[in-house]
Amino acid sequence: MELDEAMRTTGTCRYFREDPVPDEVLHAAIDAARFGPQGGNRQPVKWIVVRDAARKQALADLYLPMWEAYFAGIGEGTVQANALPKTVTDADHFARHLAQVPAILVLCAETSGLHPTDTDLGRLSVVGGASIYPTMQNLCLALRAQGVATAVTTLLCAVEPQVRELLAVPDDHITAAHIAVGYPARSFPTKLSRTPVEQITFDETFGRPLFAGAPA
Repeated sequence: MELDEAMRTTGTCRYFREDPVPDEVLHAAIDAARFGPQGGNRQPVKWIVVRDAARKQALADLYLPMWEAYFAGIGEGTVQANALPKTVTDADHFARHLAQVPAILVLCAETSGLHPTDTDLGRLSVVGGASIYPTMQNLCLALRAQGVATAVTTLLCAVEPQVRELLAVPDDHITAAHIAVGYPARSFPTKLSRTPVEQITFDETFGRPLFAGAPA
């Protein structure tokens, strides 16, 4: 599979088949993923592959109340969701069937391997993720190339202490995401909806369009 095709068709999967994902498929994907860029080549990322039914159920039990609160907020108008109604419905199905996903990969990162440079700016600190999430995206692309689908969620990061206890995550590591992994029950998307390049690319200063066709 060409890289461009993989990037354009690695959408969030909400419906998975029950077929297990072989160890060799996971190994190949993680092997490729580990070459993602990271600050100082510290390689902070670690993976926990959760396939045990009881552990998956425990993660699902932690996930569902948070999703239900978010879902209720959408219905009440207190939470703004820009997603299409079908996307929200699919996400609701995913939340209620998380325990049935063949595997949940928990993305962990060693704190000492992160170097956030934006902690004193008086806003949300995100820079530390630059040494984590490129590896995660590599994983999703590498799995897509093997016909395996993924769904990335960060809801469970809000209950990290419980996840830490459940999965024996050491205190010097954080949880950065949970990735549902499995063969898709439906076809991979052929066209994902994304904002056009003309609307997100600027020339020299923010808001000054670089490419023709951008709104004034």
